[in-house]
Amino acid sequence: MKPGREHITGLVLAGGRGMRMGGADKGLQALHGEPLAAHVLKHLAPQAGALLISANRHPEAYAALGAPFGATVVADTLPGFPGPLAGLLAGLRAAGSAYVLSAPCDTPGLPDDLGTRLAHALDSSEADIATVTTCDAQGQVSLHPVFALLRTDLADDLSAFLDAGERKVRAWYARHKTVEVAFTDERAFYNINSLQELADLERH
Repeated sequence: MKPGREHITGLVLAGGRGMRMGGADKGLQALHGEPLAAHVLKHLAPQAGALLISANRHPEAYAALGAPFGATVVADTLPGFPGPLAGLLAGLRAAGSAYVLSAPCDTPGLPDDLGTRLAHALDSSEADIATVTTCDAQGQVSLHPVFALLRTDLADDLSAFLDAGERKVRAWYARHKTVEVAFTDERAFYNINSLQELADLERH
């Protein structure tokens, strides 16, 4: 059965150190007068029955940001900002649903049909994980692994993977049946990595 909205918890990944932003907390940086994470929450909210924000800094700010959406803030259980897989693990553990739909906090244009399309692919392929690819005008395919729909019962396996010192998202996905879903609009998955990129997007 294809996962419906009520079976999905949306997860905004905002737990990084923002090194390419000079250490700024990326999800709290403003675009058009609103924090980046708020833009992501607005897109995820209609696609999920509940929402979580993975954040390791400024939990009070994220709690206030998530309050209008009923979002709960969760933090990594592993020290040292070990990367997006730790945020995914926190989300998988905290979710009260069978699936988690994840998206990074720095992608304000993510598609409103992300969950629907990933759920259809996951169901039809009988996969454990569904994730996103895009193709540019030159035919270059890009994988966007932190946009994903995952079964929450993968949490124990992910915990063991991280405990073994592994950190690569694609390496963990390779342990499971993963389906890639092609989206045509690259801009929808554009992630903002620097304050200059944020300023450029603000202008345009």
